[in-house]
Amino acid sequence: MRFRILSSYTGPAFATALPTIPVYIYLPTLYGVHLDLGLTITGIILLIARLIDTLTDPLIGLLSDKFAFRNNHRKPWIFAGALIAGIGIHQLLNPDPDAGIVYLLIWSITLYIGWTMFAVPYLAWGAELSSDYHERTRITSYRECVSILGILAAGALIAGATFMGWSEPKSIGLLAWITISAGAITLPFLLFVVPDSEISRAKVANTTTTSLLSSVKSLIKNKLFVRLLSAWLLNGIANGIPAVLFFLYLDNILGTTETQRAIYVVLYFGCTVLAMPVWLNLSKSIGKHKVWCWAMVIASVSFVTVIFLPEGSFIFFGVVCVITGMCLAADLSLPPAMQADVVDYDALKFKKRRTGLLFSLWGMSTKLALAISIGFAFPALDLLGFDPSESDPEGKIFLVVIYALVPVVLKAMTIWVIWNFPLDKRKHDVVIRRLKNAHR
Repeated sequence: MRFRILSSYTGPAFATALPTIPVYIYLPTLYGVHLDLGLTITGIILLIARLIDTLTDPLIGLLSDKFAFRNNHRKPWIFAGALIAGIGIHQLLNPDPDAGIVYLLIWSITLYIGWTMFAVPYLAWGAELSSDYHERTRITSYRECVSILGILAAGALIAGATFMGWSEPKSIGLLAWITISAGAITLPFLLFVVPDSEISRAKVANTTTTSLLSSVKSLIKNKLFVRLLSAWLLNGIANGIPAVLFFLYLDNILGTTETQRAIYVVLYFGCTVLAMPVWLNLSKSIGKHKVWCWAMVIASVSFVTVIFLPEGSFIFFGVVCVITGMCLAADLSLPPAMQADVVDYDALKFKKRRTGLLFSLWGMSTKLALAISIGFAFPALDLLGFDPSESDPEGKIFLVVIYALVPVVLKAMTIWVIWNFPLDKRKHDVVIRRLKNAHR
């Protein structure tokens, strides 16, 4: 694939990544504290919006598979989703001083649904841009790399605005405008430079009119999809638990300053970007699933050492951030490329293309993994008696075990599920050859 097309496809990932972390971290504070709605009611409203958003994933995936505008399956949904999400994020991050519960509910639902309308077809389109086993890894690697750069840019923007004396609400409002501007710049390149794939066009004849429920049920018969999705969910929880407990660990175990915390975050994601080409090249030699498994092994061996770190082990924890950050690159780039291969297998086995539906369930599992991480980590700590306001040695042990040991166990389970994954390059080439013969 030419770099012009690849860069045009991956560009919007920068814009969509900009508000990702701020929306999760700052939105509850913005409405719960600054607008005085209360953290409990704000949390409930955002949970309702998220639940509605999650339920729409498979619907949007199925609709983007079935319905096309001028023979384009993905572009109309992406364009509409970007517009809706842009309006939603502007309203949500620039609220009126008297904004209340209804305002938060309406605009959070608007943002999340628009986001899903963009993200599901966008990911599906990436899988359809090439049927080549290795080229798909290159596409997902570039996309995830650009996405991480967006996350880092957002952190730098907020830090810079805070340094200049801006209030938190004003900084978040600025980020909304920058996100919209970045989307306005990159979206036209996506829509007008990147061609609609031949695979996507072929779906008009190959997609049946089965209902959403029956389509989802039939996916259970696709054992490769269920296996890969299970591994993605397990590994998502394994990555999610330390993510949601990251600041608690730094504050209560290592005793870091705000500057040190920022350094760790930049170090972690920076190494993720730098390591993308390494995993990409290795996957060409030994296959995607084996490289992913070895990356998880390395991450687990590195992360389990955190259990034994005493307070003040700043340099050693920095080394852990470097190693696990590099391994995150494999987590982000290789499984979606494997999912694209499974889509081809699904098309051959069930005689229909449903890329959008499969990637919508992929998105659902991502959201579910984060929800489970939060729903497990904090209640477990509370149940075990951990109190961040008290210096309790036993409570700190529980924090370390949940932060470092539980994710390692989950990664070990993921490795067990995916180690002998059968769809390698040789078998995928056979699938592609049979699909091409079937379409002649």
